[in-house]
Amino acid sequence: MNDLITENTDHIEKYILVAVASGDEEAAWDSLDELSDLLDTAGGVTVFQTVQNLAHPDKSTYIGKGKAQELRESIGIHEADGILCDDELTASQMRNLSELTGAKVIDRTTLILDIFAAHARTREGKLQVEIAQQKYRYARLRGMG
Repeated sequence: MNDLITENTDHIEKYILVAVASGDEEAAWDSLDELSDLLDTAGGVTVFQTVQNLAHPDKSTYIGKGKAQELRESIGIHEADGILCDDELTASQMRNLSELTGAKVIDRTTLILDIFAAHARTREGKLQVEIAQQKYRYARLRGMG
């Protein structure tokens, strides 16, 4: 049940990476570089990175509506498959950002769980990852009402 990693090697998924900087913009860019490495491990590719300076992530969309509109345009320009956010998002943030941009939205935690799922070899390891993924999804489903 992976969101990013697929068995279809004919298509490499392309993502725009986005972070919110709450003061230290350089740290946000460094974190995006690390996220790009994680995406590479998962078999995806980074096509664009952006940081928005905010005191705190927007409660409904993670980023501001203006930045979301910019991302919508960037998706077309870069022919991206989706947006990868550097922080853990709530279900409503994922849904709202997806609606504003017209793209699939995933977060850092989802990506990391997908990487673990792809590399789990033993039956026990696969089950542990599946449980972690289901717990993570359950929390998001519960948040959707």
